[in-house]
Amino acid sequence: MLKPTEIILKLASEKDSITTAEITQKLGNISRQAASRHLRNLVKQGLLVKRGRTIGSHYILAKKAALLPSDQVKTRLLRQNLEEHKTFTTLRDQAPFIRELKDNVNSILFYAFSEMLNNAIEHSQSKWVNVEINRDTTNLRFIISDFGIGVFRNVMRTRHLKSELEAIQDLLKGKTTTAPHSHSGEGIFFTSKVADIFTLDSFGYRLRVDNLINDVFIEKPKSINRGTRVEFTIALNSNRHLNDVFSRFVVDPTEPGFNKTEIKVRLFVVGNVYISRSQARRILSGLEKYESVIFDFDKVTTVGQAFADEIFRVFKNSHSKIYLEAINMTEPVKFMVERAQEISRTTV
Repeated sequence: MLKPTEIILKLASEKDSITTAEITQKLGNISRQAASRHLRNLVKQGLLVKRGRTIGSHYILAKKAALLPSDQVKTRLLRQNLEEHKTFTTLRDQAPFIRELKDNVNSILFYAFSEMLNNAIEHSQSKWVNVEINRDTTNLRFIISDFGIGVFRNVMRTRHLKSELEAIQDLLKGKTTTAPHSHSGEGIFFTSKVADIFTLDSFGYRLRVDNLINDVFIEKPKSINRGTRVEFTIALNSNRHLNDVFSRFVVDPTEPGFNKTEIKVRLFVVGNVYISRSQARRILSGLEKYESVIFDFDKVTTVGQAFADEIFRVFKNSHSKIYLEAINMTEPVKFMVERAQEISRTTV
């Protein structure tokens, strides 16, 4: 004789979806509460996937759920005259699963998708833009691809930088834009912070921000993506909220504005040698826009005296109102930083 869970899974394999009412009827002498309990347990085990809420909820065999067309919507669009909010509304109407998302995840999706599509519309110069939103049993993701000039190359040329690597470094600081009169430069920065995993792939360079392990990677993939490809992933059950992320980069919560940033020092030098003033100046470029800067020395084993002096004495003395903080320092790094700070205090 089959167990209740076996009967439920058999029914789910025979139908596109099943409801609590159908299970109650199928099992016979069982309450609706008991049927719901069996269904919840199968969802926890990853054997079923729940869709919808309250009265409209139904259950799908996990193996089928990943293949359902309703869990994916994608299209190719002409970039000219494209509007990001109208595009999102159209995709949402085509994909009911977007309406089923938790409110906080829905807000994050709308913000991040709109920001990244707007970048493609206004900066890529591509004729076409490909957009896709999909979900599996655990994650929601969107992909936006264009075939234009490339995000890193565009920043590099506009800001007269030496390489795509320097462009990536500037994007990680925030407030980097190729159109300062119409953009604040916050879109990529904040989108990378609200994702679980965020990747930006363009002409042989890939920026990958993994907030699940709080790390950032700059990679050179084997296959070259011509144009720009953005991929954004967040867990369906994420508890992240937009306002919480924004507030991390504000010095005074009572005053609006993006005035705080964090710099991962190891991403600014090829190799592992942090010695010269010129290296420090490269890191400091653009940081005068902020009121507070945190320098994260994670995975940096040592720094030179000139490097530390340029940041924690020269820059600090020139910008006395900017708060500088160093975190995750090894003892050699801490020695050099504190030495520069002490000299700064005694020479002011």
